[in-house]
Formats: sequence, structure tokens, C-alpha cells
Amino acid sequence: MAGRKVVIIGGGAVGSAIACFTLGDPAFRGEVTVIERDPSYARASSALSASSIRQQFSTAINIGIGKFGIEFLREAGRRLAVGDERPEIGLREAGYLFLAPESGRAVLEENHRLQRSLGADVALLDAAALRARFPWVSAEGVAAASLGLSGEGWFDGYSLLQAFRRKARSLGATYVAAEACGFVRNSARIRAVRLADGRGLDCDIAVNAAGPWARAPAEWLGIDLPVRARRRSVFVFTCPTPVEGAPLLIDPSGVYFRPEGRGQFICGTSPAPDDDPDDLPLEPDHALFEEEIWPVLAARVPAFEALRQTSAWAGYYEYNTFDCNGIVGSHPEVRNFVFANGFSGHGLQQSPAVGRGVAELIVHGGYRTLDLSPLAFERIAANRPLLERNVV
Repeated sequence: MAGRKVVIIGGGAVGSAIACFTLGDPAFRGEVTVIERDPSYARASSALSASSIRQQFSTAINIGIGKFGIEFLREAGRRLAVGDERPEIGLREAGYLFLAPESGRAVLEENHRLQRSLGADVALLDAAALRARFPWVSAEGVAAASLGLSGEGWFDGYSLLQAFRRKARSLGATYVAAEACGFVRNSARIRAVRLADGRGLDCDIAVNAAGPWARAPAEWLGIDLPVRARRRSVFVFTCPTPVEGAPLLIDPSGVYFRPEGRGQFICGTSPAPDDDPDDLPLEPDHALFEEEIWPVLAARVPAFEALRQTSAWAGYYEYNTFDCNGIVGSHPEVRNFVFANGFSGHGLQQSPAVGRGVAELIVHGGYRTLDLSPLAFERIAANRPLLERNVV
């Protein structure tokens, strides 16, 4: 698939990572054009994410993606340097902490065994060990907990996005501020990407990295891509009592929180499945905080009874309604149409591995490092979901 002209629809973290890795491969001799309709990234998921990374997944492929992701982020200053300018992404490896009730203990332990077998640095804690390590946590209803000791944490997602973009441009990528609106086809191949202003961009390979709006480019080819824009609200709060050494904690209810700068925290949760429509306005759901999040926070961390919410924002998950996992690789019939979609809140942390993998497909015609074929589109057509138990 070593095409000469590559057009990427979407210039967020995933699209820009693909551009970086493609142009950074010495075997690539072509051109890369990235179409981004909003160069301000005001509505981009990459800019509105909680910007965290982990290895505590329940599938081997996601664990492998997370392992490469943290390696990349640790070296982001060197890998994404442009001249003497080295980006700073503020990586903090403070870990994820998953709490489980008795009914969830077996799944947590099964996930833990898989994670350990693949080299993840995680520890399984009982309630007593949890209280000893984090005395500010209530262990009420907790039968077991899984803690990432290294290789997990959070970072500045917007800085990573901009670093990928700057690096891609320095390597020769052309960014076009426009909206893609269709394809020009020749039999089973895409010949060009049509833009809303009437222009066309010739291509040998078209990559769908359109984030929450990835469904549209697939529809232009008559493909039903199960990716929808689902709103997720993030709330910022302070607490007068110090809560020292907090990881990113995920309560059994699904509510999460983590530190964000000095004396602040961010938190959120996913809405109930029957209250999670597509394409809601990007306005925070304040009722979600008052009715569902705050009571859980106050029960789990007694100091949070006195928390003060200070601000909030909302962004979109590019939610894969089929199985909540990424969809990566070529379409089985339109072979020069490549998916990089549906990461369901994990796109920012998975952008290094996905960028590298898609670049390998483009340049070499197959994966050379981490095999991303478990994420192929074919599983959707065959109704073989790759279920991920740990979706936050």
C-alpha cells in the first residue's frame, strides 16, 4: 500500500500522529496532506480530553497499545522535537486505581493476570492494603483494587496534539483548512477527496481520522461505521483538605477523579446508556455532577464532602457503539480507504501506537511492530465484537 499521495481526513492527535510516522519513515517518498476543518481545535476531542494513559485494559491489544504509548510519551520531547524546540507535555505517572466490589472481584483479578502476563506494572490490593496506601479513601464496598505502579497517569493532551502537528509539518505535511465532503472513485478505489469549496485532492490512500465525525466519510462509500459523537462532561473542583498522592481513581460506579494541577481535581462519569444520545451540544451536564458524581465522590473520599466545583467543559467521545474499541486498518473492499476511528475515549492515549501502525500499513503494506489486526473492520461485518471491560 505504499501510495504516493496520502490524504488524511482529520488533523487531531490520531491524524497528525499518522502524518508524523508516515513522513518519518525513511522508506516513504510520497506526499501527505491533512484536512482539518477547525484549525483552532476548539471542538476537537484531542483538546477536550481528560488526557490520561493506562495499561489496565482487559484485551491484549489495548495493553500493547498502552505500553507503546507510555514509552512514546516519556520520550515525546526528543521524538517530536523540531530543531532545538522540544515539546513539554507534562507527563505525570501517578497511576490508575480501579476499585471493585465483591461482584467485580473475579473480573478484576482476571484482568490483572492478563496485564501482568504482558508486562504491565500493576498491583492487586485488598481493602486493608488500599486503606494503608491511601488513607484518605473509604474502602466501603471495595473487595479488591488494581493499582498501576508505573506506566500510567496523565499529561497535557493539547500540547501533545500541537507537538504532533508541528512535527508533521516540519517533515513536510501540508495542512489544509477545509471540510471534506466526498470522494471521487474509480471502481473499488478512491481517486480523490472532494472539499466543500469545490476543490479536489488526488490521493492514492485516504485515511479516515475524523474523530467523532468519522461516520460521514464512511457513508460517502456506503459503509456503515458504528461511530457516534457522544458528549462527556468534565468537572473541575477544589478541596480544602489535602488529598495527597492521588492516582486516577475509578469508583465501581464509574465515577472517576484525578488531580489537575496544584490543589485541583477533575472528575466525570459516563451517562446511563439510555440517556446518552448522539451529537448533544458541547455544554457540560451540570445535573450529572450534582445528582450522580458529587455523592459518589463524597462517599469515596470523605474530604470531598467539602469540595467546591469551580469550572467544567464538555468534549466528544468518538464512541464505537459496536464494542468500544478502535477500528483500524483498510476496508476489505475499498482497499485504499483506511480507518483510524472509534477509540471511545482512548484516542489521545492510543494515538502514538495507532499512528505508527497506520503508517506501517501505508508505507510497507502491513504491520511491522505491534499487530493491530485485532482492531480490523472485518470484525464488525462478521459480528465478532472485541469486548473491552475497562471503559472509563
